[in-house]
Amino acid sequence: MTVSLLLLVVGLALLTLGADRFVVAASRISAALGFSPILIGALVIGLGTSAPEMLVSGLAAARGEIDLALGNVVGSNTANMTLVLGSTALIAPIISRLHTIRREGALMFLSLGVFTLLLWNLELSRPEAGGLLLGMVVAIALLIVWARSDARAGRTPSKPPDAVRWRGAVRREVMIGLGTLGLTLVGADLLVRGASGLADDLGISSAFVGLVIVSVGTSLPELATALAAARRGQTDLVLGNVLGSNLFNTLAVAGLAGLAGPGVADPTFHDALLLMVGAGVMAGAFGVRSPIERWEGAMLLIVFLAFVTVAV
Repeated sequence: MTVSLLLLVVGLALLTLGADRFVVAASRISAALGFSPILIGALVIGLGTSAPEMLVSGLAAARGEIDLALGNVVGSNTANMTLVLGSTALIAPIISRLHTIRREGALMFLSLGVFTLLLWNLELSRPEAGGLLLGMVVAIALLIVWARSDARAGRTPSKPPDAVRWRGAVRREVMIGLGTLGLTLVGADLLVRGASGLADDLGISSAFVGLVIVSVGTSLPELATALAAARRGQTDLVLGNVLGSNLFNTLAVAGLAGLAGPGVADPTFHDALLLMVGAGVMAGAFGVRSPIERWEGAMLLIVFLAFVTVAV
């Protein structure tokens, strides 16, 4: 048990450090290339902060731990919409743009709905996983089209103000990004080994480990990014990060896990899926009203605690 716990802690530490620096590198490269802030938040940072979930779930599914893999997806999505948004709103109200909620938000809700329907029979097959990955390709294309449309409409600058400053450092950031991605991979491997061992040692289900322990650990990059953005007053980036991360979790991460190791999930997922969708509806309702106030953030945190209770 001591060895499993040590692997879990070391894996989480490497995962968090690696993913955090990877997000910084991705943001700087995107700024240098003139990507819009919405695209950076929803696509680049969303992908970067979902890298831990992708690596952990992919490795877990390949080793036959489908409950751990899917639990990580469901738990991370729920944590993003409750723990991340709730904690951030307690620091500063999250102001969202209505057109962002209608487009990126609707796309995220659609992906959550499709994923829930596919997993409701407690089984994820390779054809279904392939469909999720195809949906991710379509979602990326839509995000790029919407970002370009915003730039033409003058909603966002076509080139961020610091693009020139970062242009000369692109090569260095690419190398750092590749290095930290490797560090994240090592951390993910240790995390999966530690989590699986801990489940065996304590006699608890892999579903609980994935839904709570691993999912919260892999959501730390999203939480750190959101809190940092809130302190700087960049609340649009917070919402884009959560929407983009959930898109990648639901479509890319679950799709990759299903291809790597399809299988049958634990019945616990029924309640967890309902709470995930419920959290999305609540967060969306708060976002449409805009801003997400502190009391609403507190309610989202209560939903997160309810999710943990159900998973137990």
